[in-house]
Amino acid sequence: MPDETLTQRPIAPTPAEAEAQIKTDTEADTSGPKDFAPMPKPPEGFDPREEIMDRVVAAIKTCYDPEIPVDIWELGLIYRVDMDGERNVEIDMTLTSPMCPVAGELPEQVRQAVLGVEDVNEAKIALVWEPPWHQGMMSEEARLQLDMF
Repeated sequence: MPDETLTQRPIAPTPAEAEAQIKTDTEADTSGPKDFAPMPKPPEGFDPREEIMDRVVAAIKTCYDPEIPVDIWELGLIYRVDMDGERNVEIDMTLTSPMCPVAGELPEQVRQAVLGVEDVNEAKIALVWEPPWHQGMMSEEARLQLDMF
């Protein structure tokens, strides 16, 4: 025969009992309900925009130049990423060449990727040509991927 204490369900208090328990708890502790643990305080100097910017960079890294199998961040095509207090992102980027066949598509792809980041309100992409891009702007990781030492 199974142990009945394991199969018994707790009996819910009556509304009057529940109200009395709430009143007792409230009188004993005036700091408010204890349903949730208090939120931990962020570390001193914590800026939530830094975490958002990390996610923005990760989103940018999902965009690739179709002719080069390396993301545009590692290629050095992103010159500036800024975010204001309203979480609007501005990006200055370039292309490997003004004659790049995706000149009209890649900036919009970057904009859509950044807009997909939670907490980003708006993204503006400026296509710039100064300074002109050159292979020296690629990261070491990109050079390794392309066998360009």
